[in-house]
Amino acid sequence: MPTGKRTRVNAAFRGLFFASDAQKIELKTAPADFRFPTTNQTRHCFTRYIEFHRCISAKGEESNECERFAKYYRALCPGEWVDRWNEQRENGTFPGPL
Repeated sequence: MPTGKRTRVNAAFRGLFFASDAQKIELKTAPADFRFPTTNQTRHCFTRYIEFHRCISAKGEESNECERFAKYYRALCPGEWVDRWNEQRENGTFPGPL
């Protein structure tokens, strides 16, 4: 690709990038947890999912206190896993302690 073309594409991309900065979207994820010191967050995801459902069981579906656990597992876990775990909970075959 000629240099001139690349410069035009980069300039166009930067313009789009800066235009989206005006919309200030704040993204958050689950806070660091000393129980999960490695970069592999699989167990962290699973634990947060279980904590959420234990909280719901203890405090009820209407409780806002459990919402932080929901935010954590939704930030950490792939959607396919959550879908599968939800199906397993409905079928009574979920492998974790709830």
